[in-house]
Amino acid sequence: MNRKPSRKPPWLKVRFPGGPNYARIARYHKEQGLNSVCRSAACPNQGECWSQGTATFMILGDHCTRNCRFCNVSHAEPRTVNREEPDRIARAIADLGLKHAVITSVTRDDLPDGGASQFVAVTEAIRSAAPECRIELLIPDLQGDVQALSTILAARPDLLGHNLETVPRLYPTARQGADYRRSLDLLAASHRRAPAIPTKSGLMLGLGETDDELRQTMLDLLQVECRRLTLGQYLAPTREHLPVVAYIHPDRFKSWAEEGKKLGFTHVEAGPLVRSSYHAADQYQEANHVDL
Repeated sequence: MNRKPSRKPPWLKVRFPGGPNYARIARYHKEQGLNSVCRSAACPNQGECWSQGTATFMILGDHCTRNCRFCNVSHAEPRTVNREEPDRIARAIADLGLKHAVITSVTRDDLPDGGASQFVAVTEAIRSAAPECRIELLIPDLQGDVQALSTILAARPDLLGHNLETVPRLYPTARQGADYRRSLDLLAASHRRAPAIPTKSGLMLGLGETDDELRQTMLDLLQVECRRLTLGQYLAPTREHLPVVAYIHPDRFKSWAEEGKKLGFTHVEAGPLVRSSYHAADQYQEANHVDL
């Protein structure tokens, strides 16, 4: 039987948030009433990313209709969709001078389109307020609604992400309400309908997956033409969440990144503190051979 490791290893220590850019973005979030996954999901890279002047914006409120046991986002009755949110986010991106914006959301199974129309509204607002800014959308599974996905793709984001999070065997434990095949099908449908828009996914390690399971999941992603991948260490937000089964050494993450490249991924960002939007601009730049 797997046991929870007794303490975090030294490589999981993070720098305390600080610096002028961190303070500027933190103040802007508070003044403008913006949500970020940096805070809602207790991301360990908040200090680094904000200090570098980057942030991931979370739309459609901060209450999720699902209750995944790995996630720190609140599970509660969702809030009314804020129609002013797209303009506020676009204005923030323009004011902060961001060149690559990541937009994600809570899961909104209560909405007929899963929130697709809000993703479109935010994308269009950013295009208007900050036309030089690249837009990366990290979307929920939309309950497999391909029409909702098509609505998002029609807005022409620069990159579309959807995280598998873990291997299929662990879905009943970690991702209640989600479906591994449905998530893969969403990524496959995105490539079929808009092959010019690259897709990206992310996985957490340390939940009890085996090497063979992880390798097969990577192959499954390649099979649906998803060629950008993030691999990070799962960290339990509280004692009420799923426990960490194993802390993966940084050298092992490096090996997975190398193997991912050999398998056919154009970019693999892997490390204990890596999250979906970690170094997102650098990932885009490397995979597309472009300057930011």
